[in-house]
Amino acid sequence: MAHSLSSKKRIRQNEKHRFRNRVRRSRVKTQRRKFREAAAAGDVGVAEGELRRAHKLIDQVAAKGTIHKKAASRIKSRMQRRLNRLAAAKS
Repeated sequence: MAHSLSSKKRIRQNEKHRFRNRVRRSRVKTQRRKFREAAAAGDVGVAEGELRRAHKLIDQVAAKGTIHKKAASRIKSRMQRRLNRLAAAKS
């Protein structure tokens, strides 16, 4: 149990940051799922829109430090490759 005022404040801050990070990661996971569902349905137009929204959200979350910038880049790259494969299969 924390005794000093500074350590008690640090615990309060950590709880707030943990909550914010959990919300941000959850939003990213939801957006990735929406993209995967659109890609699985084979709808290139909808998948492109979901990919655009996912890229924006991932960049915002990475800028806040919730996920690492290189992890964000890797996620975005994998999503883009999936869309490219889908578009190539459709044409």
